[in-house]
Amino acid sequence: MRSELGFKRIATEEAFATPEIIKAYRDLLARKGSQDIGFNSLMGYYLNNTSDRARAVSERLQDLAARRIADMDATGIDVQILSITSPGVQIFDADTAVGLARAANDELAAAIAAHPDRYAGLAAIAPQNPAAAAAELERGVRKLGFKGAIINSHTHGEYLDDPKFWDILAAAEALEVPIYIHPNTPCNAMIKPFMDRGLDGAVFGFAVETGLHALRLVVSGAFDRFPNLKIVLGHLGEGLPYWLFRIDFMHGASVQSGRYASQPKLRRKASEYLRENFYYTTSGMAWTPPIRYVQSVMGIDRVMYAMDYPYQFVPEEVNVTDKLPISYEDLKAFYQTNAERVFNLG
Repeated sequence: MRSELGFKRIATEEAFATPEIIKAYRDLLARKGSQDIGFNSLMGYYLNNTSDRARAVSERLQDLAARRIADMDATGIDVQILSITSPGVQIFDADTAVGLARAANDELAAAIAAHPDRYAGLAAIAPQNPAAAAAELERGVRKLGFKGAIINSHTHGEYLDDPKFWDILAAAEALEVPIYIHPNTPCNAMIKPFMDRGLDGAVFGFAVETGLHALRLVVSGAFDRFPNLKIVLGHLGEGLPYWLFRIDFMHGASVQSGRYASQPKLRRKASEYLRENFYYTTSGMAWTPPIRYVQSVMGIDRVMYAMDYPYQFVPEEVNVTDKLPISYEDLKAFYQTNAERVFNLG
């Protein structure tokens, strides 16, 4: 890989977990305390499976020091923007989740302080208590120096388009920081057909569930209420950039006919919110054709690099993005300056 590009490679969707959260996951799995089928499948695999992959991911998630830095050096990554792994604290009851989020944020802030040139962070918050989540986001940004919030998609089957969560959206808009909506496994109401063929995780279920979440936000009118709210989606937009034309046609026809009482009339086309309120990262998608497509339809200034460490840690993947057929300035924007602008890095 090229070691001297003349700019930084910033990776924007890189996961970690604290030992405390891992222990809480293990305890939940051991006592069969979670009724969430997707959680049991996802974390049951990464924490209990004896394969080399599961063990390596579990170990790397918990390392915020020498091993992670060495992996970054081997991959040519200058900076990781760290966020709590899915499902974060959203699998727990509200009180437990609030406490775990605060402790995880303190631990992440300490790791960033130890490696200020290599790490930045997104605040873990507990949507189970929206007021506490908004307060923790403010603490994370103002006191700990975080650059936004991570929401691991649904929380016990509920999504941010529900107005009861809008304290969180209001806080993010007021603080001028983005919310990164990271995938979660589909909730129990939709997971069975995915589980039947092992498609509940990153192979497909993640994208379906998170694309649904983002589109629910758009059609709910959330961005008319919070016009300056910024949302980041990984995996090149969870499929949504390919559906813009059909979303506009079918959503517009549905609203015009008054088919659903739950669909308000929006001030703009659905695709305009996806182009103007959303940003996209390449996590797990080191493939030139879809990267160029999303850059072309969403804009060069809205697409950022991500690796999806440690779940998709393939050091040579940066060779693909290094060779994108774009100008030097656009490559610099892709790797560095877009992330600096969106996440207020400085």
